[in-house]
Amino acid sequence: MAENRASVYAEGVPCWVDAQLADVEAGKRFYGELFGWTFEDWFGPFAQALKDGEPVAALVRKMDGRLPTVWTVYFATPDAAALARRVRAAGGQVVSSPVPAGELGVTALVTDPEGAVFALWQPAEHPGFGRRHEPGTFAWAELYARDTEAANAFYGDLFQEALFGPDAEPDFGRAPVSDVFPAEMPPHFLVHFAVEDVPAALEDVTRLGGRIQAPPFDTSYGTVAVVTDNQGASFALLHR
Repeated sequence: MAENRASVYAEGVPCWVDAQLADVEAGKRFYGELFGWTFEDWFGPFAQALKDGEPVAALVRKMDGRLPTVWTVYFATPDAAALARRVRAAGGQVVSSPVPAGELGVTALVTDPEGAVFALWQPAEHPGFGRRHEPGTFAWAELYARDTEAANAFYGDLFQEALFGPDAEPDFGRAPVSDVFPAEMPPHFLVHFAVEDVPAALEDVTRLGGRIQAPPFDTSYGTVAVVTDNQGASFALLHR
């Protein structure tokens, strides 16, 4: 069932993801075969990924080779400028101030106090995911932090309603970096995509030129494996 309705995504709910890649055509081949995505040209350098005709993600060509090859998670907000101010007031940083993305919405790139990068999305014509929580679509975002108590305080205040409100069904959690990654790894968000069979999906990842960073392990929200695509962007496979 498609969920492409702006009202679905209250402030603080993960509503979109995109990957910054050097070679978008190679990314289309990788993710198209892995998740069954099709693609269409979209805003600027973006290619929109579709699952059964509904928007699920985007791939974007890096404008500068020095930029990281990475998946970014976007959190919904009715007012990107106001949320960016709250991020800064709480000790985070605004990497790029809110700017319109054509008629689609308004976006900003920010960090938490430890430097984990995430994006804000104020929807207009593009509410966010048309499908999620099903195989081949977004299922979870995990923050890997050094100071989990500080992360609890920052995000608990920033996204109180989405995380703890009476109707909250969070798609977002946190864990210490050292649980999965080397201790020197910077704090970061890890985007999770749902799959029906983690071992089978891992075989596909390696066949397509990706690699396994962390073999399957159990979490409170399902069985997870961490991988990179054929260009080095990390993401996770999740089975619930």
